[in-house]
Amino acid sequence: MHDKPVRPVLVVIAHGSRDPRHAATVHALVRRVRSLRPGLRVETGFLDFTIPSVQGVLESLAAEGVRDVVALPLLLTRAFHAKADIPAVLRDAPRRLRISQAEVLGPSPLLLTALERRLYEAGLSPADKSSTGVVLASAGSTDPEAIAVIAEIAREWRHTGWCAVRPAFASASLPRTQDAVRELRELGCARIAVAPYVLAPGFLPDRIARGAAEADVLAEVLGPAPEVARVLLERYDTARAARTAKSARVPTLAAVGA
Repeated sequence: MHDKPVRPVLVVIAHGSRDPRHAATVHALVRRVRSLRPGLRVETGFLDFTIPSVQGVLESLAAEGVRDVVALPLLLTRAFHAKADIPAVLRDAPRRLRISQAEVLGPSPLLLTALERRLYEAGLSPADKSSTGVVLASAGSTDPEAIAVIAEIAREWRHTGWCAVRPAFASASLPRTQDAVRELRELGCARIAVAPYVLAPGFLPDRIARGAAEADVLAEVLGPAPEVARVLLERYDTARAARTAKSARVPTLAAVGA
């Protein structure tokens, strides 16, 4: 009789912030993930400002005897942190750990559902869609790939029935939230809503909120929305399946070389 394989520990890697609301929101999201998958061990590490650090979490797991880890960047786009910072931290992890890096959360249809959930919670209804222009407000990035992804999400979301959808950025890129609000107003949309495409409160989300001063509706950040928690588990499952498939191929390759 074979022992049941131990599931890899899910390590959620958050950016971190001096704003205490950031960590509180991340922990609320992780609690929701645990509630959706009770048998899964989920730990949280932060890249900066907040403890525990990612390195500290990985060292603790190794000291416990954990072997397999799926590291999941709590990011909406594949920008600098996903491409450089996080791989660098994982390379410095204890050697005994076998770590798979999962993909970032976005884009995903579930995140669009979460954005709409937040807009409806802020006072809109599905009947308002055709007369409402939406600003998809993200933190911004110097990475062209990340900016292109945000623009594509806005185009895709427009096709679900909104009057119009425009991307906006709190830093590094243009337009700013307030400029996108004015553009939608000039376009003739009867109502303007701002949907922050960010996971947790902090400096840049606050800038988005200030830019939404002339909008009619400002939604909350995505935070611990159930759809976001489901995306985390989807990314975990995909990374775990990829590792299993890779492991299954190793004996075959060894046999070929024998």
